[in-house]
Amino acid sequence: MAGIAGLGADPETARWTMTAAATLVANGQRVAVADVRGHHISCRTSVRLFQGKGDRVGDPVTRQLGERMRVLGIDPGLTRCGLGVVDGVPGRQPLLVAVDVVRTSSDLDVARRLVAIEETIDSWIARYRPTAVAIERVFAQHNVQTVMGTAQAAGVAMLVAAKHGIPVSLHTPSEVKASITGSGRASKEQVGAMVSRILKLEDVPQPADAADALALAICHVWRGSTTARLNAAVEAAANHRGRQRGAFGKSATPPSRERK
Repeated sequence: MAGIAGLGADPETARWTMTAAATLVANGQRVAVADVRGHHISCRTSVRLFQGKGDRVGDPVTRQLGERMRVLGIDPGLTRCGLGVVDGVPGRQPLLVAVDVVRTSSDLDVARRLVAIEETIDSWIARYRPTAVAIERVFAQHNVQTVMGTAQAAGVAMLVAAKHGIPVSLHTPSEVKASITGSGRASKEQVGAMVSRILKLEDVPQPADAADALALAICHVWRGSTTARLNAAVEAAANHRGRQRGAFGKSATPPSRERK
């Protein structure tokens, strides 16, 4: 598939067709189409993709990232699943690559809705080639049905990333809010406003799921390296304990340190 149509010719808006689910339309226009397998999804984005100054992404598929990290942020949900891709390095301003919200109809069977979400995420990974995937960690809510759908969508996202060999990180809502706004209790409006300011967008991403997906990606860019080092240290310690158990039997304590 070619690069995003319109980035070079029209710096204000972009329009392109996704193979898995739907047509994305810039400037907030909404459409609903059916893919070849009959999954009906309505997609909408009001975020304008444009080619800005400096090293703003031109072709997100073929551009050489160098030291940059490309993160796909996913705000999981059955009815609305936010997707956002940004480029960046810790301590630097991230750059917007793409953003969208995938909608599935509640009239469809849950299994078909999950398949449609899986196909869309898979096409995004194939197109934008992220180096990491950041997903919102699911917490229990009073509405059990809602949290179950969110958890199912999150599981699908993790599965797709794992199939492509891409590392997955889970970030709590308070962690993301603190990273973006400085407060773990920030409102969705505050998060959206800060995402717009950080990425230098003309408009706040709508709906909130789009802003949340971008916030997840930004949070991982800024905190991902630290989290990765911590995870690597924990894994190394676990491997060391495993080697000790293999060398000294069930006890992880070397013979010289055992009580006599």
